[in-house]
Amino acid sequence: MNAEIFVGVDVCKAWLDVAQVSSPLKDAPGELTSRVSNDEAGRAVLVKQLQRLAPTLVVLEATGGFEAAMASELCAAGVAVAVVNPKKVRDFARSIGVLAKTDRLDAQVLAKFAQATRPQVYALPDETQQEIIELVDRRAQLVSMRAQEKNRLATVKHVARTSVRHHIEWLDKRINEIDKDLDGRLKDSTIYQPKYELLDSVPGIGRVTISMLLGRLPELGSLDRKRLAALVGVAPFADDSGRRRGQRYIQGGRADVRSTLYMAVFTARRCNGPIKALYDRLKAAGKAYKVAMTACMRKLLIILNAILKSGQPWRQIESA
Repeated sequence: MNAEIFVGVDVCKAWLDVAQVSSPLKDAPGELTSRVSNDEAGRAVLVKQLQRLAPTLVVLEATGGFEAAMASELCAAGVAVAVVNPKKVRDFARSIGVLAKTDRLDAQVLAKFAQATRPQVYALPDETQQEIIELVDRRAQLVSMRAQEKNRLATVKHVARTSVRHHIEWLDKRINEIDKDLDGRLKDSTIYQPKYELLDSVPGIGRVTISMLLGRLPELGSLDRKRLAALVGVAPFADDSGRRRGQRYIQGGRADVRSTLYMAVFTARRCNGPIKALYDRLKAAGKAYKVAMTACMRKLLIILNAILKSGQPWRQIESA
């Protein structure tokens, strides 16, 4: 039986720690350097070693962007790689009794996590999507800065108030520029332009929501409704034990996409027939505001998924 090899790479700004496990346990063909620098030269060495080793899967944690270059280079080299949520890995470490935390130990845990769970393989975004993601992220940063400055305006002394106002105006201009840039890139792309038009046909969905969905949720239109709802984090989880029936709750998922959907529902519940009907029905039944909003977010997501799957624009029917 051929050994399956799983590799964990713990990522930090300065270096990459590497560990491997195999199943069944046996000596793997070739050795990996246990630590390389997280720069172009160090990553090149590791990529060559992993190409020779041909592992079943390489797993990295999402670490605020420091993992992006390594994941992209491995993907481009034909090495199967997955980028996973650090919380899931930490929970896994506790489940196998690993409480200590060092870079080398984290790499070993990542390798065992890959072997035990076999997470979904990372797909390298095309150049257009990478640019969209960068612009969406930058827009979110500027919006956050603007919110901080607006909050500051209420408390700042008179001597600094003019400076804060000028900064808010500057941020407004930069955000508008990014919005126009995103809009142009999506409409000029042969891949994204048809999707843009389909999503734009849905009442309550604007260009900011479209940019976020196309940039941060490329799976939209390719997954079934249950998997997509779980991916975004709007699928209800049960909390039952014995005779007790606990309140359902949502957890995990892509918080940035979920926040955008939440804001979209504010508009959709006024102008989108199915969403308005669902919200009104749930509120009339005595459901809490957050429960009604989450249900509407899930329904809106399912409608958008169905529209991209079918390639048919919006119709005023509750078909999802």
